[in-house]
Amino acid sequence: MAGKPARTVNAIDQTRRMLSLVTYLRERPGARIEDVARAFGITEDELVSDLDVLPMCGTSFRGGDLLDIDTDGERIWWHNPAALGAETAEPLRLAADEATALLVAARAVATLPGLRESDRQALLRATAKVEAAAGEAAGASSRLSVTFESEGGVFADVDRAISERRRLWIRYYSPARDEVTEREIDPIRLVSVGHTYVEAWCRRSEARRTFRLDRVAEIKILDEPSQPPEIELRDLSEGLVQPAAEDPEVVVEVGPGGRWVAEYYPHDSAEELPDGGLRITLRTPDPASLRRLALRLGRDGRIVEPRELAESARRAAREALAAYDGVEAAG
Repeated sequence: MAGKPARTVNAIDQTRRMLSLVTYLRERPGARIEDVARAFGITEDELVSDLDVLPMCGTSFRGGDLLDIDTDGERIWWHNPAALGAETAEPLRLAADEATALLVAARAVATLPGLRESDRQALLRATAKVEAAAGEAAGASSRLSVTFESEGGVFADVDRAISERRRLWIRYYSPARDEVTEREIDPIRLVSVGHTYVEAWCRRSEARRTFRLDRVAEIKILDEPSQPPEIELRDLSEGLVQPAAEDPEVVVEVGPGGRWVAEYYPHDSAEELPDGGLRITLRTPDPASLRRLALRLGRDGRIVEPRELAESARRAAREALAAYDGVEAAG
């Protein structure tokens, strides 16, 4: 669909937009998709994505009053706008399990590092109101707690940095090179493609890079403003890297120590081997670039096909070893 170019957005921005969207659509039955997208300053694809989520929402967790919203591709129709009308809607009542789940989740979110203090205080005030309304049902929640994995704290810091337009310092583990590097990055957006990533402008490489949050060993929000250059955002709906069907096929066999290749490189298949390794089939427009992969793998893997690439990788390994032996002899 046509529309404005994609823009940076985070979960909080999207939630606020969707809340406003409910009111907007309730007052404009049959609104045109292009008009609504223009009014909210988003692309038509982003709007359709919001519309896919709204029918899952309602005034209780138990269903029966979910928003009945759909589109014919050009216009948006809301079939039960009275579901949220003050004159017909029933007072919200939480069952004991609902109150417990809500209170436990709210307290857990309030402990996230990087959460803006104003948001934290607003959340705590809302939690206190729910506790008072829940009465005895709130007692069970005080005996439960939830802790987030380290990625949750990283996510909160990245989300805050994007919202406040501030630069980040990170220590990042790269499995391909088996090393941890320090970088300053200007975050652009958070994306979820299997894992959660931050797309950013890396000041070390002076290029756009994508970092997986669970590989961030340490993170700090800096005082410097985030100033990434104007770049066109990529469509990542099909994955971070999208090889073409006509790209040459390469087969790599790795041992247990090289299984990370299947996680790091998009591939067509990964078959288990008896020794705990994998036989990985992938496609790449530049097969020669995989010689560097073979050198990094060392004894943990080898290129099997095509044969000429396998031989080229072996030759490069022999040359590298000979050069290393020459340096050792000279020393």
